[in-house]
Amino acid sequence: MATIKKRGNSYLIRVSCGYDVNGRHKEQSMTWKPDEGMTKRQVEKELNRQAVMFEEACNRGFKTSAMKFQELAEEWFENYAKNALRSTTYERMLQLTHRVYPAIGHLRIDKITARQLQGFVNSLAKEGANEKTGKPLAPKTIRHNLSFISDVFSYAVRMDLVADNPCRKVTIPKGEVKEKPIYSQEEMAQLLTVINGEPTKYRAFFFLIAYSGFRRSEMLGLEWKDVDFEHNIISIKRTSNYTSERGIYTDTTKTKRSKRVLKISPYIMDILKDLKAEQDEEALRLGDKWVESDRLFVKWDGSPMNNQTPYGWLKEFCEKNDMPFYGIHSFRHFAASALISAGLDVTTVSGALGHCNSGTTLNVYSHMFQNAQARVAQAMDGAFSFLPQDSTT
Repeated sequence: MATIKKRGNSYLIRVSCGYDVNGRHKEQSMTWKPDEGMTKRQVEKELNRQAVMFEEACNRGFKTSAMKFQELAEEWFENYAKNALRSTTYERMLQLTHRVYPAIGHLRIDKITARQLQGFVNSLAKEGANEKTGKPLAPKTIRHNLSFISDVFSYAVRMDLVADNPCRKVTIPKGEVKEKPIYSQEEMAQLLTVINGEPTKYRAFFFLIAYSGFRRSEMLGLEWKDVDFEHNIISIKRTSNYTSERGIYTDTTKTKRSKRVLKISPYIMDILKDLKAEQDEEALRLGDKWVESDRLFVKWDGSPMNNQTPYGWLKEFCEKNDMPFYGIHSFRHFAASALISAGLDVTTVSGALGHCNSGTTLNVYSHMFQNAQARVAQAMDGAFSFLPQDSTT
C-alpha cells in the first residue's frame, strides 16, 4: 500500500516494491503538488487518486526514470524518429531542440509537470520569443514545439519510463491569427498574363500550380512519365524535398491520398509540350553534361530544381513588375478557392488537393465554404424574389 508524506507544499508518495536478490528493500516514489486554489477536500481526493494510480503503475512493473529530458529526446531521435519520420519532419524536430533543451532538457522526465510545460509554452507566446522579429512565436510554431515534447513523452510511456504524458494537459495560448492573403481572380489573371512572356520553365510552373493546386514539393517531383499528353492528365506520385543534411532528394507523397490524378487544361498542356521540346533540345546540346533526371522542372544541366528556386524567382518577378507577392503556397490556396467558389463539395475539393481526409480541407478552408454557402443562399433568394418578403402571416 502507498504511503503519503507531506513535504512543504507537495506530497511524497512511496510504494514498496518488495526486495531485490540481495535482500534490499525496493521502493518507488513520486512527488505530487496540488494546483493553487484547490480546497482541502479536493486536495485529499486528488492525492488519494494519485496514490492509487501510482501504486497500480508500480504493480504493473512501471519504474520511474532518472533520465533527463535531453537524454531521452536523443534516444527518441535515434531509435524512433530517424526511421519513422519523413526527413523534412525529422530535421524540423531537430531545429526545435534549440528552444526546448535549454528550457527542460536538464530536468528529469519523471519530475516534469504539466504546469512547467504550460509555463514554457506560454513563454513562446510572449514578446521577444521570436529571435528574429522580437515578436511572439506563431501559434503553429508553438504547436510544433509542444508536439515535439509530446512525441518524446509518448515514447517514454511506451518504454515504461513514465506512466503518463503531461503534454495532454497543456493548451496552446490563443494568439492573433492573421489570415494569409491569397491572390484574387483579378490578381492571378494579371500575374499569369505577365508571366506568359517569361521563360517557358516558369510559365509552365506557375500556370500549372495555379490551375492544379499541387504542393511545391509535388510540382518539383513531377517526371515526364507522369504526364499523359494524350488524355491531358497529370499524376502525382512523389515529392522532391531538401534538407541541409541530404540536399535535394526524392520522397513519397505527404499522405497516401496525396497520390492522385488530375485532368489539366489543354492550354497548360501545350506549355508543357513546349517545355519538353526545349529540354530535349538542351539535352542534345549539352551531351554528356546533361543529367537525365526525367524531371519537368530542372536546373541548367537537367538535375532536379532546388526547392527555393520558384520562390526566389517569383519574389524577384513580383518586385520587378510591381505586383503583390504572397508566396508559393498562395497558389494552392487560390486553386482551392476557385474550386470552392465553383460549388464543388468538400470531398471533391479534398481529393483534388490531396488532403488526408475531408476534415483537413474543412479546417483549412472553412471560411471559404461558409462564404460559398452564403452566396448560394443569396442566389436562391434572388431566384425566389417573386415570393412575399414579409414573413408575418
